[in-house]
Amino acid sequence: MPGTLYLVATPIGNLDDMPPRVAATFGAADFIAAEDTRVTLRLLNHLGLKKPMVSYYEHALHHGEAILQRIEAGENCALCSDAGMPCISDPGEQIVKEAHARGIKVVPVPAASACVTALAASGQPTARFVFEGFLPVPKRERRERLDFLQKETRTMIFYEAPHKLRGTLDDLAVTFGTDRSVSLCRELTKLHEEIKKTTLGEAVAFYRENDPRGEYVLVLAGADPARLAVETAPTLEEAVAAARTLQAGGMPPSAAAKQAAAGTPFSKGQIYKELIK
Repeated sequence: MPGTLYLVATPIGNLDDMPPRVAATFGAADFIAAEDTRVTLRLLNHLGLKKPMVSYYEHALHHGEAILQRIEAGENCALCSDAGMPCISDPGEQIVKEAHARGIKVVPVPAASACVTALAASGQPTARFVFEGFLPVPKRERRERLDFLQKETRTMIFYEAPHKLRGTLDDLAVTFGTDRSVSLCRELTKLHEEIKKTTLGEAVAFYRENDPRGEYVLVLAGADPARLAVETAPTLEEAVAAARTLQAGGMPPSAAAKQAAAGTPFSKGQIYKELIK
């Protein structure tokens, strides 16, 4: 019988946050697939465990086939990232995808996740959110991604390294405006944990004078739906032009005005009045 692929979440900073089930799963596994075996080795030493390990890091994903073959042969594998839930903004997702395709049982062993931890403590709206992880590095791809998010009304979550934070804050301020609310959550669960709710403009100014330190989760408020509706609404001239196009296609003026008014701040009567001039 094939073994099981366990997705084991590890502490994002404070080792006291490790649930007993995480330690038990590491102890019962036949081998461990780690993002970085050096990081996981320190965790195993803390638990007093010795286990064979293999890396599944992005540059070693050719090991993925060997990992899956070992599971198919009957071994149980505990897959973990350096911190938090594996396969979230993490190359392990490809191994999980292949495991499902091969009929291998996948069992999550959850614990802390930096994105959800930051969201909960951010003071930003939490009912609906979108996880973006790390923004693309190439300038063109990054610009396209941010342009795509301009009309996003859900709270957005980004990861960023300290040496790239200033550039990312600059890009976010240009895209979303300096008055957009953002929470900067750094070093979560660690000694120097800090959660700062501010605006993009204030954040840019602060880190112009202060060096970023630690890993960051940026929780950015989404666009205000009412404001967005006003900003993206067509002008009266555009609505009348749409009505004229409908009329040219054979639609009566009254019906054309009614259809063109849908989804705009203008009434059928306003458009009809302009249409028959």
